[in-house]
Amino acid sequence: MRKPLIAYIVSAAVLLTAVGLGVSIGSVHVPISTLWNQGADAMATNILWKIRMPRVILAGLVGASLAIAGAAFQGLLKNPLADPYTLGVSSGASVGAVMTLFFGISIPFLGLYTLPVFSMVGAAITMFVVLGFAKLVDRGLNMETIILTGIIFGSFLGSVLSLMIALTGEELRQIIGWLLGSVSMRGWNYINMILPFTIIGSFLLWMNRRELNAMLFGEDRAKHLGVDVKRRKLVILIGGSILTGAAVSVSGTIGFVGLVVPHMTRLLWGSDHRHLLTLSFMNGATLLIICDLLARTIISPTELPVGVITAFIGAPVFAFIFYRQRKGGTA
Repeated sequence: MRKPLIAYIVSAAVLLTAVGLGVSIGSVHVPISTLWNQGADAMATNILWKIRMPRVILAGLVGASLAIAGAAFQGLLKNPLADPYTLGVSSGASVGAVMTLFFGISIPFLGLYTLPVFSMVGAAITMFVVLGFAKLVDRGLNMETIILTGIIFGSFLGSVLSLMIALTGEELRQIIGWLLGSVSMRGWNYINMILPFTIIGSFLLWMNRRELNAMLFGEDRAKHLGVDVKRRKLVILIGGSILTGAAVSVSGTIGFVGLVVPHMTRLLWGSDHRHLLTLSFMNGATLLIICDLLARTIISPTELPVGVITAFIGAPVFAFIFYRQRKGGTA
């Protein structure tokens, strides 16, 4: 059996297991058979379809979006430390989302999609500003320069968020909830909000999977292979910004998913983007579903923000990758 097929089977099996655990475990145990048992207890059915299932699906979509965006950014920038969080893109998306809440912006023809659209615009602007400033500092766009620039702009945008929090009134609770990162108390409306953008962004990245492989050997080599590097880079950056903005708009800032998942997937199954993007998508969904399950059960009945759990996992992995890079190892 070919390795990619094994990777897809294993990833799908782990994802289905995570979904099963996510919908059945909680303060009230809901048998997994409730999914197909029409004669199940009414309370269990309501808990499953109105609370647990939308929460698990939303966590899966957010995790998948951040992971595939991280895999694309890492491939494009040829650096395993790149992800929406470290590049400051998540902070830009957060500013876009919080500004929408802070000023009560609602565009009639966008309706429900006003929040994710503004979040995506914030993510895209931040991505291009970070790359533009990094190019001013270092014409060669050294990866360390890009990462440091992302951290600088992420810190600046964090201060903008703090300013809006200091000036806010009744919206404070909603804004704080966004910043901590959570998929708690989200319904099917939030799934409708993120799903179209997850599909569009993932499709844009997946369509460039071969080009990402070519760019791993350098832009000059990619050009010789017939890749329109400038155009493809733009499409990949837009796709990643769409995914990041949509994810942040429904869940807030959840760090390190886009760093940990592609890195671990690459270690286990290889760096071929024809498979890496899809596997990262699946594994990202699995990771965030499990992290959310831990967030709501580890100190039950108190619930932790899922961003806290991902930070506990992601920060040591980030340090490990950085250590390996500095020691000259491959990450």
